[in-house]
Amino acid sequence: MTNRRINRRTMLKGLGSVTVGLPLLEEMLVSSAMAAEQATVPVRAFNVFFGLGIPAPLQSEGFRSVLEPLKPLSKKLLIMRNVDQVRCDESGINAHFDGASGAFTAEPPDGEAKSGGPSIDQVIRKTYYPKGLPTGMVPTLIGGTFFRRSRVSRYVHSYNDDGTVAATMQEKPRELFDRVFGTVMLADGETDARKQRLKRSVLDSVVSQYRFYTGQNSPLGAKSRARIADHLDRIREFEQRAYAMKHKAPNAPDLPPRSKLLHGGEADPGGQGIDITLKELTDEWRLMADLYALAIQMDRVRFGSVTFLAAGERIRLTGDYLYNDKKVFEFDDANQHNASGDKGCSHEWWHKFDEKKQNTQLRAHAHLKMREIAYFLHLLDGPDAQEANGKSILENSMITISTESGDGRHNNVKRELSGVFHAITGANGRFKTGQILDIGAEGLDVYNTMLDTMGASRRIGPAKREGKIIDAIRA
Repeated sequence: MTNRRINRRTMLKGLGSVTVGLPLLEEMLVSSAMAAEQATVPVRAFNVFFGLGIPAPLQSEGFRSVLEPLKPLSKKLLIMRNVDQVRCDESGINAHFDGASGAFTAEPPDGEAKSGGPSIDQVIRKTYYPKGLPTGMVPTLIGGTFFRRSRVSRYVHSYNDDGTVAATMQEKPRELFDRVFGTVMLADGETDARKQRLKRSVLDSVVSQYRFYTGQNSPLGAKSRARIADHLDRIREFEQRAYAMKHKAPNAPDLPPRSKLLHGGEADPGGQGIDITLKELTDEWRLMADLYALAIQMDRVRFGSVTFLAAGERIRLTGDYLYNDKKVFEFDDANQHNASGDKGCSHEWWHKFDEKKQNTQLRAHAHLKMREIAYFLHLLDGPDAQEANGKSILENSMITISTESGDGRHNNVKRELSGVFHAITGANGRFKTGQILDIGAEGLDVYNTMLDTMGASRRIGPAKREGKIIDAIRA
């Protein structure tokens, strides 16, 4: 390997706001004499939310049931059952909203556009970067695929100290792409920004630097040069998917269609729900997940949240559901409910939950949610996510997974906000992974234990409340 070294945060910087990070290369590592120092990985904290929850009785079945898709990652997750979020109930407000507001904050909402306090990712961000993150990084990245709107914390899950959202929500793949990689500078006299954006890739503006790092004068070895080429090809692929770009003459591009899914108010027409196929849903979600994971791999972002379906989500899903290449269910919500509008949505399976019945449709929907959460987690645990200390980004980060309720029925708030599913990753050896624990504690104590374990001096919740450390979750 060459004796020349380059910094781990070396970026290719182009026109406009374009910034492209490099993957971890051999030349970013140091000799064994400094291995311990180099093996230090950045502190990261991300919140992963999925809507509607998993009824507590189904959680008790472990990996035999709806949690099955998480089983391949079980050694790298700590799954926590019996977490109580009842304190997040706000009298007179929909429990879907209350539970979603309490996810990662353990506080009831403060009106319709604010949480009751900061989310755990932002407390950790302020602990380690009180003056801001390194130049060129996205301070907080919030993204996801969702349709139910009405109140912000149904779908946003990263909040500042005062309860305001920590960043703008990116709900379309092209918006997330531009947030992470920037946009190209427009030519003089260009009046149609979208046309100009389609004529040029963000990579076009860093081509000279790319040639330097892959050319004869590069400080990199052959293996690293090839990895950079593969890395930029992957960015180009995601860009083309996000923008639906086509290989046309550069001065005569077709304007691509925007996201084919509904967004904004159209995605939640009067709360009546929308019709969507499984392929439409998962195609867009997986592109969002790919882009979000790539941003983490490139060290463009260290804090934020990602959402797969909002709290109280109302969709009428159709399509064959395959798991491990085998058809296990056929989604057809409206026909299976024999109802239309909001009464024909998947949401209703949670309201109809009965622990004495099979709950076949609910199980299929919950299993799908875990499959798609697992898809995102696997992206942070693969070959492109290995770090200097020999572990993956998934193992090194604090990734917290949660939802809105432990029981979807609205006739008992205490039951609905008890037993809320949680899972966390090891955060570089700080938490016990590889097990399922029945916590039997308030979410506030769980979150404050996590913050304490991560080295944060700040605690969330009422200042006068006497807290309890949950030692069972600490390594």
